[in-house]
Amino acid sequence: MSLMDQLMADMKEAMKAKDKERLATIRMLKSALMYATIKDEGKLSDNQLSREQELAVLGKEKKQREESIADFKKAGRDDLVAATEKELEIVESYMPKPFTEEELSKLVDETIAEVGASSKADFGKVMKAIVPKITGRADGKEVSKLVGAALSK
Repeated sequence: MSLMDQLMADMKEAMKAKDKERLATIRMLKSALMYATIKDEGKLSDNQLSREQELAVLGKEKKQREESIADFKKAGRDDLVAATEKELEIVESYMPKPFTEEELSKLVDETIAEVGASSKADFGKVMKAIVPKITGRADGKEVSKLVGAALSK
């Protein structure tokens, strides 16, 4: 089942349960996916996003929520923090399980060996190879730090 199909089914459930917060968040996710599909229409076959593209959209939506929560906390808007945390929880429910630190370290080491990187000069090559593998499952900044640390050994 594609992510769009899953969203449609969950949207119907939320409507039946009269869960307005979940319904609004699912509609927002569906809209973001539709926008990405339309934006990349010329590059897509069958007007379908790939799994990686879907995860990238979900990751973007997740990051927006996390940034909003931080901003709302700074502003002392606890009411908005609670609502946005609920949205974030719903968005995360559609994402795959994140990598553990051990899994991420192992993936970094494997990718470095795969690319044949030996110094900090190869950082870009490693990042280019690893980003598609981590999409939606790990933060790029965290991976960047791990790659930098591994290459400076």
